[in-house]
Amino acid sequence: MTAEMVAPAWMHTQISAEQYDSWSEEQCAGIEIVDGMVVVSPSASKRHNRLARILANALDAAAGPDWNADTDFDVRLQDVPLTNRRPDVTVYRSETIDLTPTRPEHVLLVVEVVAPGSETTDRIVKVDQYAKAGIPFYWRVEQAATGVPVVYTYVLDPTTNAYRDGETFTGTVKATAPFSATAGLGVV
Repeated sequence: MTAEMVAPAWMHTQISAEQYDSWSEEQCAGIEIVDGMVVVSPSASKRHNRLARILANALDAAAGPDWNADTDFDVRLQDVPLTNRRPDVTVYRSETIDLTPTRPEHVLLVVEVVAPGSETTDRIVKVDQYAKAGIPFYWRVEQAATGVPVVYTYVLDPTTNAYRDGETFTGTVKATAPFSATAGLGVV
């Protein structure tokens, strides 16, 4: 059995922005593009999706008219080689709702909910990519064994293009930046 029999040929070659932009929403669902290569993400757990939805709803309600918070869409970090990430939650400028792709300059905050298999990517790789892209805020949600999530927040230092530690929340988020927002995550 060859690799092509297991996975489509497009998974073995670099994808350009033009190629990706011609794909349907169904083809783009559940994948990210990193350095032009397709990275397939496993389906998220119900707990993972619920945490993302609770945070997105709270952030959307708190953001005011200038910002929207949504889940599960691409943020184009770079065109060559193509790098699209699909954060669990993205807070973006409301006037860019119809612009595709969403660019880092449209984004205020990204949230990643760490899942089994995404630990290194969410804790190290994406942090670096989002910072280098200039996204001002990054939140990482850890699903603790106790069932009470821990949210680590980070703020971009524009002089170093790296994140510095922000606030940490266990169970209930009471953020002051990028705007005041509260989300009760409790035992999800």
